[in-house]
Amino acid sequence: MPRRKNPVRLSGKERRRLKRLVSRGSAPTREPAHARILLKADEGGDAPEARWPDTAIASALLLSRSTVRRVRERFCAEGMEAALARRPPANTKPRKLDGEQEAHLIALACSKPPDGRGKWSIRLLAERFVQLDCGEDISRELVRRTLKKVG
Repeated sequence: MPRRKNPVRLSGKERRRLKRLVSRGSAPTREPAHARILLKADEGGDAPEARWPDTAIASALLLSRSTVRRVRERFCAEGMEAALARRPPANTKPRKLDGEQEAHLIALACSKPPDGRGKWSIRLLAERFVQLDCGEDISRELVRRTLKKVG
């Protein structure tokens, strides 16, 4: 069998911890799945199910090969905790509106519409929000999403 680029070698303590995690059943779904990947990929000397190929692991656990590869790589690069845990999102955008600005927008939507209008339109809400100096220029889509959250 060819040598793997990122071999997983678990200690006895790590193997016991992973088996306990798999059998416990109270962890988030991802953790036991990643624990199973590590157990099946283990190439340690006393590993009972040693050296399953990535394709066999993926088909046995109903996961993609890339998931198996990523878990293996994270284990080798960052350790067991990183391989089990969810990776934080790489690129999060800052929120356009803070809680106070959202409250102002919702209060504005609940207020009486302007004269000559039966109800607020999303475009009108966005324009009035900026006129009242509640925040910077906002899109109609942001107004719609904000109101949908509370609706």
